[in-house]
Amino acid sequence: MRRREFIALLGGAGVAWPLGGLSQQPGKLPTIGFLGAGTPSSQGQWFAALVQRLRELGWIEGQTVAIEVRWAEGRTERYVEIATEFVRLKVDVIATYATSPTIAAKQATAVIPIVSAVMADPVGVGLVTSLGRPGGNVTGLSNQTSDLAGKRLELLREVVPTLRGLAILANISNPGAVKEAGEAQATARTFGLDVATLEIRRPEDIALAFETLKGGAEALYVVGDPLIVANRVRINTLAAASRLPAVYNQRVYVEAGGLMSYGPDNPDLFRRAGDFVDKILRGAKPAELPVEQPTKFELVINLNTAKAFGITIPATLLARADEVIE
Repeated sequence: MRRREFIALLGGAGVAWPLGGLSQQPGKLPTIGFLGAGTPSSQGQWFAALVQRLRELGWIEGQTVAIEVRWAEGRTERYVEIATEFVRLKVDVIATYATSPTIAAKQATAVIPIVSAVMADPVGVGLVTSLGRPGGNVTGLSNQTSDLAGKRLELLREVVPTLRGLAILANISNPGAVKEAGEAQATARTFGLDVATLEIRRPEDIALAFETLKGGAEALYVVGDPLIVANRVRINTLAAASRLPAVYNQRVYVEAGGLMSYGPDNPDLFRRAGDFVDKILRGAKPAELPVEQPTKFELVINLNTAKAFGITIPATLLARADEVIE
């Protein structure tokens, strides 16, 4: 994305971004390196929430802090490249989100503090020793996404009460996604569902994964991660072509034509990540900052997509939705 387009995006999200910001060289000011795992179009508003919170805390880009922004666009190999670049730039804090980019940052440095706005099972994948006392250079927020697998499947069964066969789409190169897929599989089997797991590692795998189904499923559970969200429009298109109503973990999928999502309020997580960055820039050690959990969750339903599938969303479910897209 061109610099002026990116600035326009942030402006549209209500954040005043000094024009000289992205060219600020590290060294003169405390520097934050932001490793954006996805794309500005899919996660720029989340980043804007982080920037806004930093401004509220006195960290104004170009005046009291410098921010180096890099987007990996869901390409796994870019995580290591960007993290290595930030180490070379000697940034003071690396801010990121999602499990795989956070792992890449931790592998690149054991010294520079890392704040992740979204981590799945940070203890299980070795990012922190414990939630209460991380013990290393990583802290931030855990999104509990695997813990919510059962809730998403319950919602999907409300929408498709005759559900018998479920497909689960997951990027198996992401440890957090593998854990969530496992939770979804286990829960689906307790419901008596037949489960087909569509495993991908690259964007090129997505269409092939759908082709393997051959009508063997009636609904789709999508395990979100940066690769998946960067290709959300393609996934929604393939799900529609396969007549698979889908449940997701983030509203951006539903805004792009997906049926339904349930998960943490990501802009809120990014705002709270700003508090972690603030504390670290003021001298706190990440090893001593407990990992926090989400406190806000949202259910989003796309009625246009439901109509396209010939699905009637129960009134009781619509009444519980935080937002209904029509």
